[in-house]
Amino acid sequence: MPGPRAAVRSVLSNATLRFPLRVLATLLLALAAAGACLAFHTPLPWMIGPLLAVSIASIAGAPTASHTPLRNAGQWMIGTALGLYFTPQVVALVASVWWAIALAIAWALAMGGAFSYWLYRLHAARMPHVPMRSMRATAYFSGAIGGASEMTLLAERAGARTDLVASAHSLRVVMVTVLIPFAMQWSGMHGLEINLSSVREVRAGGLVLLVLATGAGAVLMRAMGRSNPWFIGALLVAMGFSVAGVQLSAVPTWLSNTAQLVIAVSLGARFSREFLQTAPRWLGTVALGTLGLIALCGAFAWGLAVVTGLHPATMILGTSPGGIAEMSITAKVLQLGVPVVTAFQVCRLVAVLLVVGPLYGWLFGRQ
Repeated sequence: MPGPRAAVRSVLSNATLRFPLRVLATLLLALAAAGACLAFHTPLPWMIGPLLAVSIASIAGAPTASHTPLRNAGQWMIGTALGLYFTPQVVALVASVWWAIALAIAWALAMGGAFSYWLYRLHAARMPHVPMRSMRATAYFSGAIGGASEMTLLAERAGARTDLVASAHSLRVVMVTVLIPFAMQWSGMHGLEINLSSVREVRAGGLVLLVLATGAGAVLMRAMGRSNPWFIGALLVAMGFSVAGVQLSAVPTWLSNTAQLVIAVSLGARFSREFLQTAPRWLGTVALGTLGLIALCGAFAWGLAVVTGLHPATMILGTSPGGIAEMSITAKVLQLGVPVVTAFQVCRLVAVLLVVGPLYGWLFGRQ
């Protein structure tokens, strides 16, 4: 009869074996969903198909799993692919609309503040078991239009309910990622804006150098403790090559598609049965508020399109309350001003991360 140590070792070994199998099964499910979406000609098949399939399976109780290194690799590849669009001509175009980016940042901060206030007013009385200070922090960081992991970390430091904050951001990003591309396809908004030339030829040697250089940039950003290091680090290095006129290689389509799939899996695997049971009314309010954010940001985007002369679809993606990678991927697949969308989304994220935390301390730190 095995002793206690052997039994523990056996359990750990089984758990170690089970996780890779769960990851593999989840990836196969995602791949099948992507294939189905390709067959039905849905928008962003490599993103939306896997995202919906894994989310539904997770909520149904299936043992889905996402491997963090795979998600990081996906962000790395997407950041690299997007950085290649930033040729000198494109950078000049983006720089010419700096004032529109500043307006979009101010708009995002205002919308996030309004969303936070709405969440607090609706739920402060419905959750009397949550201390008022904690509820205020929960609503504040749930409404901010920023990255889920960054907002959750800030919320934890402020004593908020991190489960509610994380669920709010996860639901918002998934809704935006699914609804906007379908709306774009339904309205015929794709391939309407011609992106300025960027490297399109895949060169084996250049691709290896590009991957190594962008990987080093991502590792450096991670060592510096920056947010989204695998995406931002790779993006900045690839942008550096493009701005300097060094065209090493394009990113192969199959690699970009794979990156979309693993990012979608990482989003879908966040959901679970417990996710829906956490606070149904809270999630319902977040869903309704997200629809309102999409509509308001869409109206704001149309106004920006009129004064900037850029296509409305590009402005909608640039100002939408979604994630950087998801909205930039949408722009890439639908050919809608990738550099402009990426610049808007990146600048907004940086501004939100710099402003939201100190602003909370200034507003509520002494209460």
